[in-house]
Amino acid sequence: MRVDIAWWDLDGTPQTIESLREHLRDGAVAAWSDVPGLRLKLWMADQQHNRWGAVMLWETDRPTQLPPNRAAQLIGRPPTHRTRFEVEATVEGEHLLARLDGLGPVFTATAPTSGDKSPCTNT
Repeated sequence: MRVDIAWWDLDGTPQTIESLREHLRDGAVAAWSDVPGLRLKLWMADQQHNRWGAVMLWETDRPTQLPPNRAAQLIGRPPTHRTRFEVEATVEGEHLLARLDGLGPVFTATAPTSGDKSPCTNT
């Protein structure tokens, strides 16, 4: 398994965390649901440091054909940081969630405002 991490520093760009959340609400998440080999994709935001990114967990190597990178198009440049790692081990803990699809502030009616500095609400 492999992990890709992409991270943008949003300072000096035309986008905000809220505008990028809106982009996800407008269907960007669904485009990734049929990507072969993608086990999980997480979009994340860091309000305190004005950063936006994603983590993608792949069963093997990522395919050559991916949905368009709309975040890069909207932000106006490629990620500030992009890294790739081999997964050395995995574990799933006990939890009550049947699925991870549809979780997070993008999908909830009470999404945190830009003034929310809680480190856990945007991951």
